[in-house]
Amino acid sequence: MGLPDDAEQVNRNGGAIALGHPLGMSGARLALTVTLELEWRYALCTLCIGVGQGILERVGE
Repeated sequence: MGLPDDAEQVNRNGGAIALGHPLGMSGARLALTVTLELEWRYALCTLCIGVGQGILERVGE
């Protein structure tokens, strides 16, 4: 894509497909990833539940 591996636009954690997308475990995997990687002040986790529903969680200090 023409971007270096450490470019700001590159998600260094991959994504749901790269990390695995186990049925019923997506939220737990997101929460664990953000807990381990939280060098930033805040994080935002979002999930698509289906049928037009969704959920988000703001994690911070």
